[in-house]
Amino acid sequence: MQGDFRRILSQADPSNGAAALDAIEDGLSALTNSRPAVAAQHLATLAFRFMGENRLDLAARAYDLAARVTPAPAAAYRLAAIRTRILDLCRRKAFDLVEGLLQELREAKAAAGDHGQNDPSLIHIAWDYELAGDAEGAVRSYLLARIARDQLGGQALTIDGDTLERKIRNLRILQMTALSEDGRHEEARALHERTRHVLELGPLRIYDIVSARQAAADGQGEYRELLGARRIAEPEIRFLEGPVALTSDCGTLNAPPQYIARFRDCLTFPRSNIVLQGNRLIYDLAAHPDSGVADIKDGKNADQIMTAVYGAGRALVEEPAETQTLDAGLMMFGLQSKNYGHWLLEFVPRMLWFNDPACPSGFPICIDDHMPETHRQIVELLDERTRPILPLPAQAVRFKELGVGPVPTFFPFDARPGVPVYDSVWPKDVLGAMRRAVLDKLAARRADLHSTGRRIFLSRKGFVQRQLVNEAEIIDVLTRYGFEVVYPEKLSFVDQIALYHSADIIVGSASSALTNCIFCNGRTRVIALIHENLSFNFRGYTSMIESSGAKVLFIRGATVPSENTHPFHVNYTVTPGHVLRGMAFAGIGT
Repeated sequence: MQGDFRRILSQADPSNGAAALDAIEDGLSALTNSRPAVAAQHLATLAFRFMGENRLDLAARAYDLAARVTPAPAAAYRLAAIRTRILDLCRRKAFDLVEGLLQELREAKAAAGDHGQNDPSLIHIAWDYELAGDAEGAVRSYLLARIARDQLGGQALTIDGDTLERKIRNLRILQMTALSEDGRHEEARALHERTRHVLELGPLRIYDIVSARQAAADGQGEYRELLGARRIAEPEIRFLEGPVALTSDCGTLNAPPQYIARFRDCLTFPRSNIVLQGNRLIYDLAAHPDSGVADIKDGKNADQIMTAVYGAGRALVEEPAETQTLDAGLMMFGLQSKNYGHWLLEFVPRMLWFNDPACPSGFPICIDDHMPETHRQIVELLDERTRPILPLPAQAVRFKELGVGPVPTFFPFDARPGVPVYDSVWPKDVLGAMRRAVLDKLAARRADLHSTGRRIFLSRKGFVQRQLVNEAEIIDVLTRYGFEVVYPEKLSFVDQIALYHSADIIVGSASSALTNCIFCNGRTRVIALIHENLSFNFRGYTSMIESSGAKVLFIRGATVPSENTHPFHVNYTVTPGHVLRGMAFAGIGT
C-alpha cells in the first residue's frame, strides 16, 4: 500500500484530487498499520498543497485523513481540518453548517492545547464580503464572528472599529433600505426578523409617510398655518480666491409654510424626529417631494433608541419594548438636538410658533435630556408663557396630545450616497424673526448689546473635528491686530449673544460656533475658515449668517486627509498670508 500511496499522492492534481482521496481512504487501514506517522505527514503536505490551490474542501478532507491515520498528532490534524472546513464553508456561503463547527473547533483546540492564534478570522471574511458589496454574506459572517467572540475569545471589533452588533445592524439597515426603496417592505421586515433577537431589537411595523399638513387633513389632527409658502433669494457667496464652481446643489428657494400642528395619541422617540400616529409616520422631511436626495438618519444614528428605514412612501420603525406616557407636550426634541448648529437652526425657530396664540399654552416644552445647558437657556429665554420644561430620557414616549412645529427649510441631515450634497438655503424672514425675539428678550434683561468694535477669533481647540490644525499660528498673527481669543462653548447663551453682537469682526472655523453670527450687528464682517471641499454648505452658512445683515467671506485652506472622517468634518490648515488678505474684507489694513 505504501507504494500505491506514494503514487496516488504524486498523481493527485486539480482534476482528480477527490478521486485520490477516495483511493487513500479505501486503503486507510493498511496505512494505519504501516508507518502511520509518515503517511500522516504526506497527507498534511497534500492538504497544504490543496490549500495553495484554493481547494479548501479537499484540504480539509486530507487533514481529516491524516488525523485518522495516526493517533499521535491526530489532535493537531483534526484541528487543522476544522479550521480549513470553516474557511471553505464561509467562502461557499454555507453559513448554517459553520455554527456547529465552531463548537467542534472549541473542543479540538482544547484537545490540541492550542490557544487559537491560527483560528480563521471570521471578521476578515466578513470584511471581504463587505468590500465586495455582499451585505448578506457580511452579515452572516459577522454573526458567526459574534459566536466566536463569545465562545472562543475571538476578535471583538470589526476592521473599521465597530462592535459586531453595530456592524450587523448597519448592514441590515442598508439591506432593508434597498428593499423598501423597491417597495418590498414585507421582505425588509422579514429580513429584520432573522437577526433582531440576536441584536435585542423589537419587531418592525410598516407606516405610511405623511407631512404634518397631510396628517391633519383627515381630521386626526389640527394644523394652523402661520406663515405661508414664499420665494426666497439664493445667497451671494464670497471666497477670498474669487468665484469657484461649487459641487453641491442649491437647496430649494421655495420656503415652506410655518405652522403649529397638534395630534392626539402619538408615539415618539426622544433624539428622533419621528412621530407615529396609527399607521402613519408624520415627518415633513421624509414626506417632502425632494426627500429622495436625503439620507434620513432617524433610526440610524448611534444614539438612537430605535431602528427605522424609509422607501417608496413608507417606513419601517421598530416597536419599543417599553414606553412612558405623557398627557401633552410641545416637541422640542429630535435628531441632533445636542448639536448647537442643528439646535439653533432646526429647533429654536419653533419657539416663534409655540408662542403664537394658536398654540396651546398649557403644554410643557419637551427637550432631550442629553442636550447642553445652553440649549435649555434658549428655551427659557424665548418662552413667553412660563411653561414647564421637561427633559426626556432615551425612552419611547406616547403623548395623548403633541404639539409640533416645522424646520424653517427642507434640511437633510446628509445627502444620500451617489447624489450631490444638498445645500439648504435658510429663509431670512424666519431666522430674522428668531434673531429679533432673542435680542428683544436680552434687551429687556438689560444685557449690553452695544457694538464695541471688538475683534474676535473663535477657537475650536476643544473639538476633534473640523479643527484648524495650525490655530496657534493664526492666533499669533491675529493678536497683533487686536483680536481676542474666545471659546464659545465656555460661555452662557446670553454671554455668547452679547459677544457676537458687540463684535465688528469675527474670524473662526465654519462650524457650529459661527451659527451665532445670526445675532451679529448689521456691520459685522465674518471671515469663515474652512477646508477645501467644494461640496460644503457654503449657501447654508451664507444665508444663515447674512440673515443678520452681516457679511461673510470664506477662506478655503488645505484639507488634512483622514480616512474615517466625514468629508465635511475633516481638519485643515490655513496660511497666515490668506488670513491677512482676508483682513482687507473686514476693513483692516495690513
